[in-house]
Amino acid sequence: MDNKPRLWLFLLPLGIFLAAVVFLFKGLYSDPSKLESALIGQPVPTFTLQDLYQPETRHDASIFKGKPMLLNVWATWCPTCYAEHTYLNKLAADGVYIVGLNYKDDREKAIRWLTDLGNPYQVSLYDKDGMLGLDLGVYGAPETYLIDSQGVIQYRHVGDVNDHVWQQTLLPIFKDLK
Repeated sequence: MDNKPRLWLFLLPLGIFLAAVVFLFKGLYSDPSKLESALIGQPVPTFTLQDLYQPETRHDASIFKGKPMLLNVWATWCPTCYAEHTYLNKLAADGVYIVGLNYKDDREKAIRWLTDLGNPYQVSLYDKDGMLGLDLGVYGAPETYLIDSQGVIQYRHVGDVNDHVWQQTLLPIFKDLK
């Protein structure tokens, strides 16, 4: 009878340790680019933001209605954004409608970036404080959202958009939205 409490004192920490090992081991094999979003199937959050080029011009969520499109979150401080930029220019040249969300960045640097590297965005939103990014659940740049013609978020991709990601993941969903 006296041994039961001692056995529980040994088994309880062992059980907690084993549960932690299983949890951490599972994390080693998860894909960090597949972050679930509570906004899938929801409209783009309500916002009013300045245009990157024309601060006096304001945009709201109505810009996401009318056609399927990509919303690309980017910044000049983001090296992965630089890596994906050429591919975004290619997609835009192929007729993909892309809205850019310049995230927690310096306006002048962002404009210079687009001038030097090309501008794939039909609309460029300036999210200086990151409030729309916060509402979208952005972890960092780049992130890209597929949005249907009703302004509803259909998919979220974390990381750069490249040929493999576009062909294997985004394009099939994008085609279904058309």
